[in-house]
Amino acid sequence: MKLVTCGLPYANGKAHIGHLRTYVPADVYVRYLRMLGEDVIFVCGSDCHGTPIVVNAEQQGLAPKQLVDIYHEHFKKIFAELDIEFDYYGRTDAEYHHHRTTEIVRKLIENGYVYPKDIQLAYCPKCERFLPDRYVEGICPYCGAVARGDECDQGCGRHLEPGEIKEPRCKICGSKAVFRTQRHYFFKLTEFKNFLEEYLSNLKGTENALNYARNWVKNLRDWCITRNLEWGVKFPGEKDLVVYVWVDAPIGYISFTEKACEGKGCDWKKIWIDSEGEIIHFIGLDIVYHHCIFWPAMLKGADYALPSAIVASGMVKVEGKTFSKSRGYVVWVEDDYLKAGLNSDYLRYYIVNYTSHQKDLNFSWEVFRDKVNNEVIATLGNFLYRVLLFAWKNFGELEMDGIDEEVLRKIRETREKIEGAIEEWEFKVASDAFMELATFGNVYFQNAKPWELIKTEKEAARKAVASCLQLAKALIIFAYPVMPRSMAKMAEAIGMDIKSCKLEDATKVDEVMKLKKPLVPFEKIEDKKLEELQRVMEKRFKGEIEQETKEEITIEDFQKLDIRIGKIVSAEKIKGSKKLIRLIIDIGDEHRQIVSGIAEDYNPEELAGKLVAVLVNLKPAKFMGVESKGMILAAEKDGKAVLLTPEREVEPGTRVC
Repeated sequence: MKLVTCGLPYANGKAHIGHLRTYVPADVYVRYLRMLGEDVIFVCGSDCHGTPIVVNAEQQGLAPKQLVDIYHEHFKKIFAELDIEFDYYGRTDAEYHHHRTTEIVRKLIENGYVYPKDIQLAYCPKCERFLPDRYVEGICPYCGAVARGDECDQGCGRHLEPGEIKEPRCKICGSKAVFRTQRHYFFKLTEFKNFLEEYLSNLKGTENALNYARNWVKNLRDWCITRNLEWGVKFPGEKDLVVYVWVDAPIGYISFTEKACEGKGCDWKKIWIDSEGEIIHFIGLDIVYHHCIFWPAMLKGADYALPSAIVASGMVKVEGKTFSKSRGYVVWVEDDYLKAGLNSDYLRYYIVNYTSHQKDLNFSWEVFRDKVNNEVIATLGNFLYRVLLFAWKNFGELEMDGIDEEVLRKIRETREKIEGAIEEWEFKVASDAFMELATFGNVYFQNAKPWELIKTEKEAARKAVASCLQLAKALIIFAYPVMPRSMAKMAEAIGMDIKSCKLEDATKVDEVMKLKKPLVPFEKIEDKKLEELQRVMEKRFKGEIEQETKEEITIEDFQKLDIRIGKIVSAEKIKGSKKLIRLIIDIGDEHRQIVSGIAEDYNPEELAGKLVAVLVNLKPAKFMGVESKGMILAAEKDGKAVLLTPEREVEPGTRVC
């Protein structure tokens, strides 16, 4: 038995192409395993807890459950439309999940791996509440950058424990927070150092995940596993604390397995308690620490079975730019792809075939068009449709004896390549293998010229077409896990029940193949469609789409902004930062210190003497420990900052109106 899981999508926003980097390859993997005769359970579900959901719900005037309901249904719909088929897709706010989480936390307490500790936490006197995670913003204690309560997201990227952040401010009301003492509970992660070192030396998976984890295990510290929230799994014995989301979310793999086994008539304990199965986690690279360090330690401490493999996907770029929802470098699965009427199999193929699973994937509409038209259609689709149409028109049904031995050898070689690739989680190698077989098929069909043979040598034509039909059958089987919808349509033309097929069936020769008129399997992506898709992307890059939805302001609102022309007196890079520059700017009545994130686009030497637009009355903030009193204005072009400057010389301090 194999259990395959996917990292849980966070029920706080819509599905984007970055999500699919995990879910599509996992679905492809499960389909291939089943075609190899493996018994597989495939589970996932919505991650429904944590401060981001609570904050977002409050901002929208919703209860957290109402927000979760919206995005839980959204992800279920997206997965269905992309033929990502879980045996069970659950949610972590369900009663069955709360029960399993509580049981595991109690087991950790019983085994002595959880202890209480009084810590100093940020507290907002105005809101009269403690400020967990993203309710608070302040200064990172390690690098001095502006950071949120649980992570230094703008600086060094380190995880921050509750109470570590400096100069805290409430994210809800903006007030300065104070520190108050409260008792929280910690997981003794440090006690698992020796266990984790041995475990990681034997853990299977992708090297990108394993290498990160082996470095991190050298510097462990105990984890605070409680938070001041009402929304979440209640910590046993505490009415005002919930379990930290990174405790309860991965436990979803267990609770969802329980529900899947109810439907399949199997015993979940054989997998999670008795260690009688393999547990394979498909995740994104950004959550490797949680899955390779924290999660196995927690399972060990609670006497549960351990994951057998961690398969981490590379990161995603969009048109060569670092993925960023805020900057518009994103492709939304529903709005950008599905509503454009594009075949779901095209996206599945692109995601698995663009590059190795461990490497970064760049999504480009032009490359997408080329791969679809030149590979999916011109190579695979062309062979299947030509052969099936010719066979149907000229034979109707065909005796299949006399298959060319070279054809059978090529099919066997392709199957061996695919099996080896799946074992190594190399889905590009697997999809390249069946595309190479399709290329061979096109050459074979062209060289055999059955359209000529049938006029004079009908038996020779029959053998040639039979060999091509055997290739078509093999291709439909081999490509099905990657392009299930299209291959199911092709399978109907040769009377094959593709869902019950195994990879070994590709070399099995039928006595007679009865044919139906084939449907055209794929539709070409025309230049006009490509231009439409690119135009939407370009608008988003330029911010035009976001601007369309922004609230209108009055002239009085605009007049609140004190924007002046300033002259840069000096500029120097801030030590320890790649992006930040410290500027001294003459704004007329004073010289003002401003920190700006333009170090990757401008050298300090070229900035001195330059006139720039400055927002003067912006609330002061600290970056890397350096105070900034204002902001210089810039546009963005191709991901780079372009400073706004006057077209002619004006005096520093001149107001922009």
